[in-house]
Order: sequence, then C-alpha cells, then structure tokens
Amino acid sequence: QVQLVESGGGLVQPGGSLRLSCVASGSIVSINTMGWYRQAPGRQRELVATIPRYGSINYGDSVKGRFTISRDNAKNTVALQMNSLKPEDTAAYYCKMFLQPEPSRPWSEYWGQGTQVTVSS
Repeated sequence: QVQLVESGGGLVQPGGSLRLSCVASGSIVSINTMGWYRQAPGRQRELVATIPRYGSINYGDSVKGRFTISRDNAKNTVALQMNSLKPEDTAAYYCKMFLQPEPSRPWSEYWGQGTQVTVSS
C-alpha cells in the first residue's frame, strides 16, 4: 500500500522560510510527476509547483521566484523550499505523486494527508 507523508509545516513570520518534504513509501515501481498543492479555508485547492521525472518544472504564479521544488528519485521524495513567505501563503499544503504502485497495476495519483503552513506575526 502506497503512502505519502508530508512534514515541515508550522508557524513562521512574514518574510521567513520553511522547507516541506514528502516521502512516498510502499510498493512503488516508478514515479512520474511529483507536486505540491495548497488549500486555504474557503478556497479551492491550487497548484503550487510540479516537477516531472523528465521535463520542465511548473510553478503557480503566486509563488514564482519565492518557492523552489526539488526531488530525489532514489528516496522517492519531493521537497518545497519556501522563502519570503507572506500571510497569503497560509494554507494546508498537500503533496501529490503520479506513480505505478506495482507492475500489474495502473498508474494513479496519490495524495498526502497535508501539512499546515501558517504565516503570521
């Protein structure tokens, strides 16, 4: 059974930094795209950043130049370095991976349970 677990959330002051991590465990054959999404209360879940196994990284417009996504294929992990944080970055952050869990099973999307990021003075 595949599980995604995020870590690194917390409370930070405006202008500060946080680093989120997400690790996938279980039976995994291969992982294509990894990504981060966020959802603030009363708002729809939105794209933060995605990183394919091959190809270009994509960032949401509101985080370009401040956030950096990276991945470690050997460890099945994706990280999000968040700098110059703003109060409007406050949200629950979720990682998502598109992966093949077993050779006989189809590629599917998997989500983590989320980690809270609060930016406040």
